[in-house]
Amino acid sequence: MEPILFSADELNLMADDNFFRAKARIMKKVRATLDALYAELRNELHGIELLAPRGFNPKAHQFVKGEHLEEFPYQYLDYFKHFEGDNKFTFRSLFWWGHHYAFALILDGEGLSQYKKNLVNHYDKIADKGLSLCLGGTPWEWKRGEGYTMELSWDRKVDLVALLSNRSFLKLARFVSFDDPMLGEGRIVDTGRATLRDLLPVIAP
Repeated sequence: MEPILFSADELNLMADDNFFRAKARIMKKVRATLDALYAELRNELHGIELLAPRGFNPKAHQFVKGEHLEEFPYQYLDYFKHFEGDNKFTFRSLFWWGHHYAFALILDGEGLSQYKKNLVNHYDKIADKGLSLCLGGTPWEWKRGEGYTMELSWDRKVDLVALLSNRSFLKLARFVSFDDPMLGEGRIVDTGRATLRDLLPVIAP
């Protein structure tokens, strides 16, 4: 049997007794951020009527933490949250280690055709705000960039209309890189709330 060799970088990482302490601190802060965002999103939606599927519970929400989103740790908040049969109606706030924060409106099933119409009809309220249409074949794809997302800029409206006709679900998102100044300034909660506010015309009655 051939020996299993570790590289110098791997040996240095194995010997590093600070990394996991730092990770624990970071993940605790991420959860605190999501807790604060949950409170802010509830305030944002207070008294707001949504074009939601039947059986929607406006109080339903979920916090999730894991280690293996394509091998990277993650945490997310779903609020609002409705998954029933083919219906998906949620706003997900995701922290993905090594990648970014993402704030995404995920819509599928009942009402999808109306959500698409709302997006087109209210495009003047949504375009050029740093939002993107996600192009993956599943709502659970979180990469960004060429082939994965299309920025919702005013000059892409014709492209958007063409793409929507073939989409079996609708996912609209804002991505925040970890080098974005708003993270260092502690404004990520404000960004999540603003994203929901920007996307409300899609799910308004």
